[in-house]
Amino acid sequence: MYTPKLNLITDQQEAVSFMQQFSFATIVTVKDGIPCATHLPFVVSQRDEQIILTSHFAKVNPQAAEILNCRPLVIFTEPHAYISPRHYESEQSVPTWNYIAVHAYGTAVIIDNSEAKSQLLEQTIHFYEADYLKQWNALPQDYKLNMMKGITGFEIVVDELQGKKKLSQNRTEKERENIITDLRKSNISAERDIAAYMVKQK
Repeated sequence: MYTPKLNLITDQQEAVSFMQQFSFATIVTVKDGIPCATHLPFVVSQRDEQIILTSHFAKVNPQAAEILNCRPLVIFTEPHAYISPRHYESEQSVPTWNYIAVHAYGTAVIIDNSEAKSQLLEQTIHFYEADYLKQWNALPQDYKLNMMKGITGFEIVVDELQGKKKLSQNRTEKERENIITDLRKSNISAERDIAAYMVKQK
C-alpha cells in the first residue's frame, strides 16, 4: 500500500485496535496470477506478541485451499469520507478522500478438526455476540457438528502490517477545522467517524 510518511500508522497497537473495531475485512489471495477475494468477519487477537487473524470460509469456497499456497493479504478499511475543496483557503484546490486502512500479510494455517473448529466458533461468537453463546451451547451436538462440516476454519499469523491514516494532515489548521466541522454535521456515520479520527490526530 502506497503510504507517504505523513500518513503512516507507526503504532502497532493503534493498528490492532482499528482492525478489531472494523473487523469485517477482505481476504485476498492469488492463484495463477489471478487475484481472488472473500469478505469475512475476523477475530483479531494477540498471542505471544503475535497478531492472529481468525475466521472461516464456506467449505465449498476454493479460496480455502489457496491461502496455503500464497501469502494472503487481509484488508481492513473503514471509515472514509469525501473531502470537498470548498473547505480550503485556496481556490486552486481539488477534491480528495480521507480514510483509514490497514493491510495485514501473513501465513495461514487451516483449522479443520471438530474440536478446534468448535473453539474457533466459540471465540467468534464471544467476539461478536457473547450473549448468543448460551444459545449456541444449548443446541443439539449433531446440529452443531453438521454446521461445522460446512466450514473451513483458518488463522493467519501476521508478519507484516501496513497502516495508513489519510486525514488531511497536509492541510492548514483552519482547513482541518473546516473539514471537521462539516463532517460532524453529516448524517453519514462514516463521515462523523472520520471527523472524530481527525480530532484525535491533532
